[in-house]
Amino acid sequence: MKILVLNSGSSSLRFKLYTMPGKKLLAQGLVERIGEEGSEVHIFYDEKRHETTQTIRDHRHALEILEGLLPRLGILESFAKLGGVGHRVVHGGEAFTRATLIDEKVRETIRQLIPLAPLHNPANLLGIEAVTALAPALPQVAVFDTAFHQSMPPEAYRYAVPAEWYERYRVRRYGFHGTSHFYVSRELARLKGTPLKNINCITLHLGNGASACAVRGGESIETSMGLTPLEGLVMGTRSGDLDPGIHFYMNKYGNRSPEEIDRELNRESGLRGLGGSNDMREIQCRMEEGDEAAKLAFEVFIHRLVKYVGAYAALLGRLDAVVFTGGIGEHSAPVRQALSERLGILGVALDDDANQAPGTEARTIHADSSKVELWVIPTDEEGVIAEETYNLILDFG
Repeated sequence: MKILVLNSGSSSLRFKLYTMPGKKLLAQGLVERIGEEGSEVHIFYDEKRHETTQTIRDHRHALEILEGLLPRLGILESFAKLGGVGHRVVHGGEAFTRATLIDEKVRETIRQLIPLAPLHNPANLLGIEAVTALAPALPQVAVFDTAFHQSMPPEAYRYAVPAEWYERYRVRRYGFHGTSHFYVSRELARLKGTPLKNINCITLHLGNGASACAVRGGESIETSMGLTPLEGLVMGTRSGDLDPGIHFYMNKYGNRSPEEIDRELNRESGLRGLGGSNDMREIQCRMEEGDEAAKLAFEVFIHRLVKYVGAYAALLGRLDAVVFTGGIGEHSAPVRQALSERLGILGVALDDDANQAPGTEARTIHADSSKVELWVIPTDEEGVIAEETYNLILDFG
């Protein structure tokens, strides 16, 4: 069975095509600048690449182009040969605790959750509706970033705000990157040859978006992102944790509207706000050149990480491993080194040579003397979505 996995942005459409079971990747690609002149299509398959530039009106048009290109390139006979389509959906609220077959009721619920994820859920819906219009009989599955964190207890997900805020407006902590945290914690157990139920770990998904998760026995008990992906760690352009009083202060004395504050906290803060760039590679290069702003951005990033890892270790009671994933987590040896050096109180000891060694496979980077294992495990969110989609279609097929 061939499964197409879609990750729809407001002006982009990422995809991966798998043969299931076995999760063999047949092709992957990106359609970007949708709705603009000079839209671009990038397809990578069988060690080849295909790229075109043209005007693409909307997400349905993007899928129509893929429907024509994939057979022409010999990747897929036709969309009719697909077994199903899996969609990444950012926010499932409390309505969805697992992957779900999509019908009109599910689409409407995702639409109702737009206020909780105004930058993401509308884009995710565009992909779902484009597939529905193009191939209405094709099974579709939604896999939610928030679902893995629905195991958090109330003391972890409730904010200390008036009860009405939660009861009427569902103001609570939901968490994100759940598919990634689920995958790397499961992969850790497989690599260690230990039942997942016996492992306590902290997973760190570090990229332009970043979050930490405390995983006990395969279940999320705490995570750093909250009602929205703005809470928690320092990110590429997002501030992470912030005194809520700052919003009112900047509104009154900084003459910012709520919309301007929201934009600046989401798009102009984090590493970019402190160091002038949202790219950790550039921050590290500028640090080596003596740039003080870049050094400050790096140190704030690490300081916030230390706070979260220390707190989560206390919540878990026993810490078996820390797992690094995401673009920064997988590729930034300086970030892993700086964090590990500050975790000596937990018995963490880094193997410097293993940490510096390049690699794209899962690997350990802790010293033999370390009381806590340190792992680098590349994430595979699309692979999880393909698995969930395949399994659901089999179950309900």
